Amino acid sequence: MTVFEEFKKFISRGNVLDLAVGVMIGAAFGKIVTSLTENVIMPVIGALMGDLDFSKYFILLGDIPADYTGALTDYTALKAAGVAMLGYGVFITQIINFLIIAAVLFMLVRTINKVIDEMEAKKKEAEVTAEAPAVPTDPQLDTLREILEELRKSGKAPPMA
Repeated sequence: MTVFEEFKKFISRGNVLDLAVGVMIGAAFGKIVTSLTENVIMPVIGALMGDLDFSKYFILLGDIPADYTGALTDYTALKAAGVAMLGYGVFITQIINFLIIAAVLFMLVRTINKVIDEMEAKKKEAEVTAEAPAVPTDPQLDTLREILEELRKSGKAPPMA
């Protein structure tokens, strides 16, 4: 088997395709959470705390280039100019992103675990029900049924009405 054939076999496995789909959905979900954090949650936090904009929180570590003409409080422009900075405001935003994603994943896993537990409980209940002894019947009726079955096998059974 050539390397190409082995790779083709590897890629065509279902779990690899499932993983690829999961990664793509995860990336899209990450963008949604980032947008939610940056465009909805952080502005609300900023409004509650007095027009607080986390993206503007940074510490300059290096010198500002002599040819820089932008605002000294513009993190994006300073970063584009190559100024060394600690952008802890952006870091806080990313922590909030992580906490949102972690909470959603926790709720998802928790729900899946509950569903799995319910399915296992129902399966065990079905097994216990299947193992339960049959409902007792009338022994005389059982004997008559056996006799009738024997007569049918031998061809001497009376005609059915």
